[in-house]
Amino acid sequence: MNPPQLPENPLFRTIAEAAGELGYPAYVIGGFVRDLVLQRPSKDVDVVCVGDGIKLAQAVGRKLPGKPRVTVFKNFGTAMLPTDTVELEFVGARKESYRAESRKPEVEAGTLEEDLARRDFTINALGLSLNPQDFGTLVDRYDGMGDLQRKIIRTPLDPDITFSDDPLRMMRAVRFATQLNFDIEPDTYDAIARNKDRIKIVSQERITDELNKIILAAKPSYGFKLLFQTGLLHLIFPKMALLYGVEKVGKHAHKDNFYHTLQVLDNVVDADGDLWLRWAAILHDIAKPATKRYFPNVGWTFHGHEDKGARWVPQIFTDLKLPLGEEMRQVQKLVRLHLRPIALVKETVTDSALRRLLFETGDDIDRLMLLCRADITSKDHQRKERYLRNFSVVEEKLKEVEEKDHLRNFKPVITGEVIMETFGLKPSKEVGELKNAVLEAILDGKIRNEFEEAFAYLLQQGQAKGLPPGHLSLTSK
Repeated sequence: MNPPQLPENPLFRTIAEAAGELGYPAYVIGGFVRDLVLQRPSKDVDVVCVGDGIKLAQAVGRKLPGKPRVTVFKNFGTAMLPTDTVELEFVGARKESYRAESRKPEVEAGTLEEDLARRDFTINALGLSLNPQDFGTLVDRYDGMGDLQRKIIRTPLDPDITFSDDPLRMMRAVRFATQLNFDIEPDTYDAIARNKDRIKIVSQERITDELNKIILAAKPSYGFKLLFQTGLLHLIFPKMALLYGVEKVGKHAHKDNFYHTLQVLDNVVDADGDLWLRWAAILHDIAKPATKRYFPNVGWTFHGHEDKGARWVPQIFTDLKLPLGEEMRQVQKLVRLHLRPIALVKETVTDSALRRLLFETGDDIDRLMLLCRADITSKDHQRKERYLRNFSVVEEKLKEVEEKDHLRNFKPVITGEVIMETFGLKPSKEVGELKNAVLEAILDGKIRNEFEEAFAYLLQQGQAKGLPPGHLSLTSK
C-alpha cells in the first residue's frame, strides 16, 4: 500500500505559507489522509497546527482569492473555511482529559504527539506535513498504514481508556468496520463488549447519527451483527435485539427473525433503497416477538405483527430521535402493508384487491413492492423464484389497473361537504358512512370516480337510509 500523496492543490501550499509566517507547525490529519490511502473521495480536510488554529484559519482566509469568510467556534477552539474544492477545519493540537460521568473532555493545548494519541483509531491518526522542510511527508506514529493494509480497526492507546473516555467511539468502531469492510482488532472488540454500558451517557442524537451511517453502508447487516455480538444493540435498540433466536417445540421451529431482517435489509440495499426504505426493512417484522404464538396443529404464528409493528413505529422513531414527519409516516405505511402483496401472490388477484392496495399505498407502491421482493429470503431456490415470478405478475396487473383507474393517490369526487350539502346534514356518523359507501363502490369497481356516476350512487345510498335530498337528519341535529 503506497503512502498518501497530497493532491496537486495550491491550497495546501497556501496553508503551509500562512503556518510558516505564524511559526506554527501544521499538518493535514485524520479522515482525509485515510481516504487518500483508500482512494475514497473526501472533501473535509482537518488541519492541525501546534499553535492557535483560529489564527491560522484567519491567516489562510486573508491569502485566498475573494477572502472567504472564516466561521469561528470559540468554545471548541476550531474554525471552518469553505473553498471551491474542499471544506477546511482548523484546530490547534490539543490533549484531553475526561471525567467518568461525562464524555465532554477538558481540553488544553498539546503537542502533535498528544493530539495523535487522542484520536479514536490508528487509521484516523495519520498525518501529512505542511511544513517547508518536510512538506507532504507522512506522519504515522501508531502504524495506521499497517492497519489499513491489514484492514483492521484499532485504537492508538489502551481501548478501555479510549472507549471509557468517549463511548461514542464504540459506535464509530462498528461504523468504520461496516463502511470499510474491516475487522475490529480483537483487543479493541473485547473492550467494546466490556465498556458497552458507557454508551448510556451518550446523547441519542449522536448514537442515531452513527446508526444511520451503518444503515447507509453497502452491507449494513455486518454492522448490526457487530452491534449485537458486542451487546451494544441490546442497549441502543432492544426491540431489534429481541428478534434474535429460534424457538422449537417438537418438529415446529420458526426462522430466526433477526437474521431474516438483516437479509431483507441487505436485499433492499442491493435494490438501491434509500434510508427510509432501509428503516422499513429493519422494522417490518419488529413486532414478531410480541405476537408470537404456538399452536400444536399449526406451529408458530405471528398474526397481526404488521399492524402492531406499524403502531409501534411512531414511538420507535421518537425514542431514536428520528424525524416524525413524512419519513416516519412512510415507514409506518410500509410496515403495515408489507404482507398485502404477498397475500395477492397467493390468491387469485382481483381488480378490487389491486385497487385497494393502490389506494392505500399511493406513491409508495413501488417502494412497497421492492420491500416485498426483499422479504423473500427462502433458502428453497425454486420457492423463491416462484414468489418472485408471481410478484412480477402482480406488478404488471397493478400497472394495468393504475393506467385504467388512476387510483394512485386519487381523491374521491364525493367529499363530506358534498354529502352534507346534498342531504342537509351536519358533521355526523351518517356523513362518514355515506362517504365510505361511495369509496367502497369505487374500489370495488361498481362505479367510476367521476362526479355524475358517483353522485347518482350517493343518492341511492341516501335513499336507502331514508335521506332524500334536502332532508335534515334528526340524528345530526
